[in-house]
Amino acid sequence: MNKRKRMVSIFAGVMAAVMLLTLVLGLLPHRASAASSSEIRRQINALKEEKKEIQEKIKEVQDQYQENENEIANIIAKKNVIDQEVQLLHTQVENINSQITGYNTLIADKQDELDIALARYGTLNEDNKIRIRTMEEEGNLSYWEVLFRANSFSDLLDRLNMVEEISASDQRRLEELDEAADAVVVAQDALQMEKEDLEVAKQELDATQSELDAKRQEADDLIQELLSKADDLEALEAEFQEMDEQFLKEIAQKEVEFDAAKRAEWAAYMATYVPPTSASAGAPAGGGSGGSAGSGGGGGWVIPCSYTSITSPFGYRVSPTTGASSNHMGIDMDSTTGMPVVAARAGVVVVAGWGNAAGNYVKIDHMDGYTSIYMHLNTINCSSGQTVSAGQQIGTVGATGVATGDHLHFGVTQNGVYVNPAAILGI
Repeated sequence: MNKRKRMVSIFAGVMAAVMLLTLVLGLLPHRASAASSSEIRRQINALKEEKKEIQEKIKEVQDQYQENENEIANIIAKKNVIDQEVQLLHTQVENINSQITGYNTLIADKQDELDIALARYGTLNEDNKIRIRTMEEEGNLSYWEVLFRANSFSDLLDRLNMVEEISASDQRRLEELDEAADAVVVAQDALQMEKEDLEVAKQELDATQSELDAKRQEADDLIQELLSKADDLEALEAEFQEMDEQFLKEIAQKEVEFDAAKRAEWAAYMATYVPPTSASAGAPAGGGSGGSAGSGGGGGWVIPCSYTSITSPFGYRVSPTTGASSNHMGIDMDSTTGMPVVAARAGVVVVAGWGNAAGNYVKIDHMDGYTSIYMHLNTINCSSGQTVSAGQQIGTVGATGVATGDHLHFGVTQNGVYVNPAAILGI
């Protein structure tokens, strides 16, 4: 019962969450057209948090479903026990029915014995009455009269023997009458006891039948509870899954709105953007054909770091070390560990992390079809999603990843195709 109450409470909470979600999803689209990219990002993060909570609830329901599966196993085991008990009860019922049949047979036998005893008693009683009537018809005969009528000693002896025989006969008849009466009483007592035993057996049969009915009802209740709980869990999971899909759709829509807002903001930024005209990241590292980080290139591009020479140009080359590419999709700018590395143009950082070959690297989307990449950094001084301006420091020169020495690998793509960075920078 407590589990059912908890299930009802959870289900009510789900319905409340569904209504709240409907309200939130109804309000958000009205705000999207006027919202900034940062506001849309906050909405996306909020939706993701809500989605995470829904996924946690789905996991909770799935855990409860697994728990229900375990309960199903327990209920099945319990029902198997009940079935065995029912079978035993059927056996007991059959046994009691057999006993009742036996009792009926015994009762019938006792009734026969009673009838025989009564018949014998009646016969002896009738014989006794006949003898007494005969003696009365022949005259009053007593023991003294028999003795005094003796004519001689031998006649006296004969008469004495006759009197003893009469007395013995009378005694035997009286004893037979007593035995017949006792037999009747015993038969009647036995019959009564058998009847009482029969009533007890009937009561036991009734109790057994009631127990059998209770066990069957218990099995039915367990099955109904199992089916009801399974239905509740399935409905609950379906509600959560629907909510999760709604959040997923809304997040996808918000991502589209975010991209649109970000591009609109970028267009507004570029409309007022003035490229820098002086170095912003330190002096050149040395002589030769090198330049300064931040010094102007072509088309609003700036040189990303101070360098002494281009040690590996764009295009085919002999791979300098195992793991390095022979088709070089950038230029290697010889420099010193710790020298500042700046964004070659304004844009949005899309990657600021680690690659097995690139080491620490940064990738910037310039929002007009161009991207730039900066590899083998010693440190990274920006984060993914950050907007940076041209000449803004994003890291320092290093030799991480697959590198033979301190340098910056600088690459540029146009519409997804690598192009020669040297031509872009005008160096």
